[in-house]
Amino acid sequence: MEYYQTMRMPEVFTGGGLETNAYLIPCPEGNILVDAPEGAATAFAKGRVSLLLLTHGHFDHVWDAAAAASLHGCPVVMHPVTQEIVNDRNLLRRIGIDLEITPVSATSFLSEGPVTLLGKTFNLLEVPGHCPGSICLHEQESARIYGGDVLFAGGVGRWDLPGGDRELLLEGIRSKLLTLPPETTVFPGHGPSTTIGKEKRSNPYLQ
Repeated sequence: MEYYQTMRMPEVFTGGGLETNAYLIPCPEGNILVDAPEGAATAFAKGRVSLLLLTHGHFDHVWDAAAAASLHGCPVVMHPVTQEIVNDRNLLRRIGIDLEITPVSATSFLSEGPVTLLGKTFNLLEVPGHCPGSICLHEQESARIYGGDVLFAGGVGRWDLPGGDRELLLEGIRSKLLTLPPETTVFPGHGPSTTIGKEKRSNPYLQ
């Protein structure tokens, strides 16, 4: 029964004007919510989110982070750089967006390497270039990766926002993601899921 639970597919919620994906990953000790776009806090019944993980600090992924932490009473984990971005209340105004997101404080920070969350072991990959502090959560047992805005079906994350770096992004994808087994399913921050094998063969940015 426990094995079945850990292999279940994640629930997907898409929210906000940029149609940002959030994923609820079942684990032996609860559920991990990956990212918190607008509406994510109430998309799942109260108490169903046991841990919130933020892949990076862009507003569409952290919009409901503070609300989710409050409503579900869950801890929040992120890369240390993501905390700096979330805390910067004037970040959006500096790029011409008149919007302020309520900051959320990390319960603990994540860095590259193996990590056990809610009784399940993942491998955390740091892949900046779209955004400083971008992380991807690799679930080796079920060949899945939750990639934020790093790799999409037929595309990659944009690099023209503050802190973006095209070469850093593409090198990170090639060295850390495309080396995963080709059957690995990619659950991206926007759009449909894909596989590492498909993107390696046909993604125009990676040829």
